[in-house]
Amino acid sequence: MASIRTICFTFTIFFSLISPTLSQSPTYMTFVVNATELPPEEYFDYIIVGGGTAGCPLAATLSVGHSVLLLERGGVPHTNPSVMRQEGFLSTLRQVDSSYSPAEAFSSEEGVPNARGRLLGGSSAINAGFYSRADDEFYNRSGINWDPTSIERSYQWIEKAIVFQPELEPWQSALRDGLVQAGIRPFNGFTLKHALGTKIGGSTFNSTGHRHSAADLLNLARANNIKVAVYASVERILFSSSDSPDSNEHATGVVFRDTAGRYHHALVKKEGEVILAAGAIGSPHLLLLSGIGPRSYLSSWGIPVVNDSPFVGQFLYDNPRNGISFLSPTLLQHSLIQVVGITDSGAYLEASSSVRPFHSHVHSNFRRQHSSPMYFSVANIMEKIIGPLSAGSLRLATTEITTTPTVSFNYFSDPVDLERCVNGTRKIGELLRTQAMAGFRFWNWHGAEFRFMGARLPVNQSSDDEMGAFCRRTVSTIWHYHGGCLVKRVVDSDLRVMGVGSLRVVDGSVFSISPGTNPQATALMLGRHMGLKILRERLQKTSA
Repeated sequence: MASIRTICFTFTIFFSLISPTLSQSPTYMTFVVNATELPPEEYFDYIIVGGGTAGCPLAATLSVGHSVLLLERGGVPHTNPSVMRQEGFLSTLRQVDSSYSPAEAFSSEEGVPNARGRLLGGSSAINAGFYSRADDEFYNRSGINWDPTSIERSYQWIEKAIVFQPELEPWQSALRDGLVQAGIRPFNGFTLKHALGTKIGGSTFNSTGHRHSAADLLNLARANNIKVAVYASVERILFSSSDSPDSNEHATGVVFRDTAGRYHHALVKKEGEVILAAGAIGSPHLLLLSGIGPRSYLSSWGIPVVNDSPFVGQFLYDNPRNGISFLSPTLLQHSLIQVVGITDSGAYLEASSSVRPFHSHVHSNFRRQHSSPMYFSVANIMEKIIGPLSAGSLRLATTEITTTPTVSFNYFSDPVDLERCVNGTRKIGELLRTQAMAGFRFWNWHGAEFRFMGARLPVNQSSDDEMGAFCRRTVSTIWHYHGGCLVKRVVDSDLRVMGVGSLRVVDGSVFSISPGTNPQATALMLGRHMGLKILRERLQKTSA
């Protein structure tokens, strides 16, 4: 018991030492302003809607040679201790409000709770920090016009700034060994690349547990060319008629509202563009409210049609997560995703651990009256499937941009997704039976057993029906939703919105499949890659 108290005391001292550093302003704050400070009208070369995972590297890249306005509906991350520490991951997702919390909660029509980032850095500022590049199949199937050399250089630009090799916590080390013992081989060591087998990935948390997000890439921007406005709610895109044979309309700017309720017009200069980087929920939502979507659907809402684009909001995907949680007989350190098992049967396995205080309804044989606070640890093992193939959709709930649209993901509507989940959950069962997991069982008169919290795997794990029922019953999200503005349906291979000039979408809404084990690395790379592509295109126009 004394050792547990010592650990708790150490945690307290540690947090008291690091807390003052959380309020130190990063370099990019020199060009961040509250939207209330902006004039009623202003011109830029590029206006980017959404200061998230793709939007920040995109803005930093474009600022090298052109004026950029980055509009973010939330605040800044560095002043929030929960956001900036890996120990605050769960509390950030739980402490939500309707207006300004870093995480905005929403639920799908299936009743599965979900969240999206609402602050500078976007979901990269509230996620579990795992960093792993996309698999080769993603590039081949994405439909995006990639430059292989630029892909590699873009990844390296990201990784040099915000990616770290994690030091494995005890639970993560046990997971690594267990995955290999369960047959997820080979062990590939530490690598940022996608590789079949078990590997240690990168992390956007450094060795002290301090978060680095897409927002930190703004430190690489040219300060005199960029302005970042926070608490700026973009309400619609502005258009005017076009002389181009490819489009009748082209984007000329956006209208956004500040926290005082005042409206501002941000307009693009000649040869400029409006670029949406608001994510798989935000980008199709804004397109619909701006008049780009299915004609009959927009008309039913009384929205003037700018461009009849039938697939806006369609083909929305979310990778289902299933898993188990159990008590640990020893106190584990807090850990987020550091190790992944990449199977050959369509599933990925990951794990985390957390330290929690005992509450009055939790009984312990070791607890005494009037003793110091006691803690226990929970280990979590989860699997997510590749793809997925099951598709849903996004629809308007109201014509207010501040109202989250209605989304459905139709989890497991495609039988291949259910088969992959069964494969993944069976692999969890194999993992639990490995020698590496033996130390997490509790001994009693009947032998050693796991003390599960919540759902446990079916006893008969050879039954497809029972395992499939478990998948459907325990489905949750791993926050990897994507789609809604797919390539070749809403945008072209250069991510230009088809049928409309001077407008692109650069974020996960253009993805038809989730890249690799976790999409963060690819979304970050996409922002940098597209920024470089746009700069090259503009240079070619100028020199032509």
